[in-house]
Amino acid sequence: MKTMNITLVGVGGQGTLLTSDILAKTAALAGLDVKKSEIHGMAQRGGSVISQVRFGDEVHSPIVHDGASDLLVSFERMEALRWRHLLAPAGRCLINNIDLIPITVSSGQQPAVTDLQERLEAEFPDAIFLDAISIATEIGNQRCMNMVLAGAISNLTPFSTELWQETMKNRIPAKMLELNLEAFRRGRALTTPAAG
Repeated sequence: MKTMNITLVGVGGQGTLLTSDILAKTAALAGLDVKKSEIHGMAQRGGSVISQVRFGDEVHSPIVHDGASDLLVSFERMEALRWRHLLAPAGRCLINNIDLIPITVSSGQQPAVTDLQERLEAEFPDAIFLDAISIATEIGNQRCMNMVLAGAISNLTPFSTELWQETMKNRIPAKMLELNLEAFRRGRALTTPAAG
């Protein structure tokens, strides 16, 4: 298959890296060549996190270049704008409808963005906005928010639900598995399967 490029961005503590790890392992389980990169400099302090996953018949580099990401998944709204330059012209965008105020804004070092929704709508007219935190809260654990997003991502990739779930069983502790599988199912219901 043609190489697919997926970029996941968020803020430290949101589960972005676990989600990208599950995506990469699912692609590997499907028998594809997979490369993954991640940057999380200040992630533990609520800083920006980016992970890129590339999979296909043959993948040579883990880096997704500007304008080449088939799917941009933003775990937080501001991060979607920060990484907009990576999205391919025909790429899809999933945006988790949550705002996490960076320390630089809450401490007064930088001004807050007041027109974020307008800017997102202008930059991503076809974006899919998801309220993953509300779904995770309904299920009973906000920390499952990332698996709601994983479920939404799953419909936009060529992998079966069974492959995703097998990877989750291998990666998520048994006591948390059923909760995360339910979050995944609920997220999957939010997007329609990719054509083809």
